[in-house]
Amino acid sequence: MPSAGKTTIAYELAGRLRGEGHRVEVLDGDEIRAFLSAGLGFGREDRDTHVRRVGMAAEVLARNGVKVLVPVIAPYADSREAVRERHRTAGVPFLEVHVATPVEVCAARDVKGLYAKQAAGEISGLTGVDDPYEAPGAPDLRIESQ
Repeated sequence: MPSAGKTTIAYELAGRLRGEGHRVEVLDGDEIRAFLSAGLGFGREDRDTHVRRVGMAAEVLARNGVKVLVPVIAPYADSREAVRERHRTAGVPFLEVHVATPVEVCAARDVKGLYAKQAAGEISGLTGVDDPYEAPGAPDLRIESQ
């Protein structure tokens, strides 16, 4: 969900991996939305398209020996499964990491002001608040964030 800590964790891990000599790329969801997914909205179909596009970019990089960290909001299980299947078909590893942060904690962090805007009625469709979020049932790794 927004402000769960995904990006912070991804950049910290990327730094550690680079320090060990690995080739690493972070595909930040906000940055990808500004370019690769420009023009997409936040309805279910557009969110699915965004997740699949990021997944495709990650798969191509991984296929070429880059460790790819993808801190994106992927609210739908079927979108995440499609990306996992794409990686499996290409023969590259895929690990689903769920940063499990209570919505109250995300709202308190509110780094982008989204929860405040939603509460004020300025925006709608906030993942996990007034838009669905299908938490992974069996991620490869669950990070409990408080």
